[in-house]
Amino acid sequence: MSHVELEVPDDQAGERLDRFLTGALAGHSRSQLQRLIKDGLVQVGGRPTKPNAVLRAGDRITLDIPEPVAPSTVPEALPLDVVYEDGDIIVINKAAGMVVHPAAGHPAGTLVNALLHHVTDLSGIGGELRPGIVHRLDRGTSGLMVVAKSDRAHDELARQFHDREVEKDYIALAWGVVQPGRRIDAPIGRDPNNRQKMSAKARRARSAVTRVVEARHLRGVTLVRVAIQTGRTHQIRVHLSAIGHPIVGDTTYGGVRRHVAADLRPVLRLERPFLHAARLVFAHPTEERPMEFTAPLPADLQQVLDALVETQEGTE
Repeated sequence: MSHVELEVPDDQAGERLDRFLTGALAGHSRSQLQRLIKDGLVQVGGRPTKPNAVLRAGDRITLDIPEPVAPSTVPEALPLDVVYEDGDIIVINKAAGMVVHPAAGHPAGTLVNALLHHVTDLSGIGGELRPGIVHRLDRGTSGLMVVAKSDRAHDELARQFHDREVEKDYIALAWGVVQPGRRIDAPIGRDPNNRQKMSAKARRARSAVTRVVEARHLRGVTLVRVAIQTGRTHQIRVHLSAIGHPIVGDTTYGGVRRHVAADLRPVLRLERPFLHAARLVFAHPTEERPMEFTAPLPADLQQVLDALVETQEGTE
């Protein structure tokens, strides 16, 4: 671990800590430095602080920078649906059931393992377990993800997600009648009674907004297209459940029913929540041109939807 000491000059008073460090330390990206700050490895005046801390002239900054660690995550030749790829990014249509990055209980078989086999130059900002990852999808959710292949791309994509410039649309099947145009504005935090769940009633929560863009009403369920302005863990699942319309097939948030009417029986085939990331729009991180990607419903969800429509039409 290397130790660095800096002093803030008069002409940089008022600068944010993370921006000051980015300019002062060549070879370290802003995202890398923000992670060091959040990990308590950066101190101002002998005390840990936040990335957005405003500096004063004469402030003494100390950094302890860990030595690079060789990645231990093993590349695996797993199926990977690549929608687009260039020197800066790769857009993936993630399959349901695939975990995004290694974690407790899922050391292998993840999207990161597949990416390490497919891509030789992933951004290292996310660390050895999350290289290139700037956002994620739940294990049971299918659909579009963008991954950074360079630190510069990682920084810019992370900024776009943080500043809510990325458009993300999902297709979901929800219980009951959901009206189009509905806006759900409810902070989300960790459920105090179950650490594996999120809640719209948590004491410590972060803002979250979900909009129902389109709705197709079937008997007993609604096929909805929703757009999220934030990217909280389980956001759509929590929000739809909070308004009494949980996602069909969602065992965590009340979306599974053992007994259903005959014309709803096709939903019993679902082995995961009926949720798919169908559209992703962002600006290319280095070329700045608009990028828009769409992904159709995967076969398992489309088959359930088709059978549901056919069954209900047959009873009319």
